Amino acid sequence: MFNLYINERRIDDVTVLDLRGRIRITGTPKGLHHSIRNLVEEGKTRILLNLSQVTHMDSSGLDELVASCVTAGNQGGEIKLLHLTEQMREVITTANLSALFDIYNNEYDAIASFKREVLTTVI
Repeated sequence: MFNLYINERRIDDVTVLDLRGRIRITGTPKGLHHSIRNLVEEGKTRILLNLSQVTHMDSSGLDELVASCVTAGNQGGEIKLLHLTEQMREVITTANLSALFDIYNNEYDAIASFKREVLTTVI
């Protein structure tokens, strides 16, 4: 059984979280949501989740992902998803949550999308 491992890195004003393992309640209680809440409290509200190394996500993990999105959104931030595995894409689609998240297959495009939103807001 793998827990969820989170590596944080910054690209410009975007915080990228490289996730590895399983997004679930058992083993790492509220680990992802806790990490994102801490980032938001630090003012880091543009968050990109790299999910390429996530091996499993159960319904509790999906709840954690949605709660994280709400936490960031309440502070004017946004969470975007990168490199969804087929299993994760299926879970998000089945739960009718595709409209909640911007999903990218390329890190450069995902990072650039945050900048486009800033320009649109300023103009």
